[in-house]
Amino acid sequence: MYTTIDPRLLVTFIHAAHSGSLSATAVQVGRTQSAVTMQMQRLEELIGQALLHRSGSGVRLTGSGERFLAYAERILRLQDEALLSCSDKGLQGTIIFGSPEDYLFAFFAEILRSFGPLYPNVEIKVISAPTVELKALINARQLDLALISTPNATDSQEVLRPEPLVWVGSRPTLGDHGFGEIVPLALPASNAMDHRAACDAMTRAGLRYKIAHASNSLAGLIGIARSGLAISVMTKEAVPPDLFIIGAPMPRLSVLGMLIKFSELGPSPAAVAFADHIKRVLPTL
Repeated sequence: MYTTIDPRLLVTFIHAAHSGSLSATAVQVGRTQSAVTMQMQRLEELIGQALLHRSGSGVRLTGSGERFLAYAERILRLQDEALLSCSDKGLQGTIIFGSPEDYLFAFFAEILRSFGPLYPNVEIKVISAPTVELKALINARQLDLALISTPNATDSQEVLRPEPLVWVGSRPTLGDHGFGEIVPLALPASNAMDHRAACDAMTRAGLRYKIAHASNSLAGLIGIARSGLAISVMTKEAVPPDLFIIGAPMPRLSVLGMLIKFSELGPSPAAVAFADHIKRVLPTL
């Protein structure tokens, strides 16, 4: 016998899964807590499985609940996509997009400038963070999609563009800085790819260095490089015109690959459109 599921049950279930609280879910969906409880019981009856563990501290997903959540979210997104495809209002919605600051600085203005006129009803919220943090946000479903780095630009067919890391300073050569035998470096956090790439390259080259300054902000790294107190590392396209890319004896750095990662298998139509736009525009910039 064919079983149909009221989409309102799916909406309530998704809110409960993400909030971990039936009382909070009741506020979010505009129903009483007892009505929410009855909805979840009805959904579990239709599925034939327990979807939520209930306790005094709230609710959490069972194994079946984890599996069903992905389907529930995909069903509602497909419903939205179907309605949008038959609507004369065009694509609309809100996207939460993540990217390392280097990429935002170098590419985002042009990507957004060309995307906006095509989809004026799509709002884009931006979160800037290193790739390792973006992956955690993706896994936690706090982002719709992210432009992230992979350590090797040739390790995936999904790489949209190679982007070399470079040494950056206030003067044209390392010798011009007058640092002596120990090179002071200004690097991002130790979990960032740029940090690991810089330290690994210096070690392989047998060059002595110290991490003299640390900043999780690209603006901070640029400011330190401008001061002449240290050599910094950033992606090539993010280097401001008043700073210099420094070559030998500084060792060659790795080339990162840029790729898009979605938070789940069923992204919204707006997220898919933005990703497709990035794939078209980014390689040309």
